[in-house]
Amino acid sequence: MTAVRPILRDTRDVLGEGLLWSARENALFWTDILGRKLWRMSLADEQISHWDMPEAIGWIIERTRGGFVVGLQSGFYRLDLEPFRLELIGNPQPDRPGNRLNDAKADARGRIWAGSMPFADQPSTNWPASGALYCLDPSGEITRYDDGITIANGPAFSPDGTVLYHTDSRIGQVWTFAVNADGTLGPRKPHLQFDTSKGAPDGMTCDRDGGLWIAFYNGSKVARFNPDGRLDREIALPTPQITNVCFAGADLSRMFVTSAADGRSDDPLAGALFEIEAGAVGVLPHRYLG
Repeated sequence: MTAVRPILRDTRDVLGEGLLWSARENALFWTDILGRKLWRMSLADEQISHWDMPEAIGWIIERTRGGFVVGLQSGFYRLDLEPFRLELIGNPQPDRPGNRLNDAKADARGRIWAGSMPFADQPSTNWPASGALYCLDPSGEITRYDDGITIANGPAFSPDGTVLYHTDSRIGQVWTFAVNADGTLGPRKPHLQFDTSKGAPDGMTCDRDGGLWIAFYNGSKVARFNPDGRLDREIALPTPQITNVCFAGADLSRMFVTSAADGRSDDPLAGALFEIEAGAVGVLPHRYLG
């Protein structure tokens, strides 16, 4: 049986997400989207700290020149933590004020690929397909690459950078895009389809062998799929709303998983951060060049 360890804290994440391993700081970062918090845990001593954010925060990515970029409800922001400072880069969806940024990854060219989704009070069954996939170039230019998505999630890149994985959690669909030599994307192709009543595909990452790891919201698990889409293994977790997954540590062999406490006041492990013995090694995350 795979070992699963909850990281003890005196609080829970309403909607944990946005995991990032920072080799530069020897620390794990993650977000609480609805709690409007950015979290940091040192891997040296597991000391945990946090920063309150002015808006819902979906993700955090390192910048090559120092500091970070974060995805807030209103757009892409540069972030410095000491002293705390936010600077707007741009809003990818001024025509969709009811949306927020949800999840993102940087690619080998130093660009950020970020999805969006509705930020609404009504049940998700009524949400419009107003989400999209955006690319933030190091110059600050923002391009909309894909549209008609409800809950844009993932994304993840294959180890060689030639494949972009992306998902719409609402319909349980994972797609692939070929990343061309010039950095443009090929057409969207169906890759995996899931029955969302058994868990919706949420955050994703790839290991160094090309396996795609997916966190399943309302599925109580993370699962690994071979590059051809075959299920390789599943790891059960003790709470259902599993949201994101990443590799961390000096050798990228430690796996961490976020979860959500939203709507689960009777579940003491909902909203916890977990460490899993996954038996795999990850890929060092890329940084934003802007």
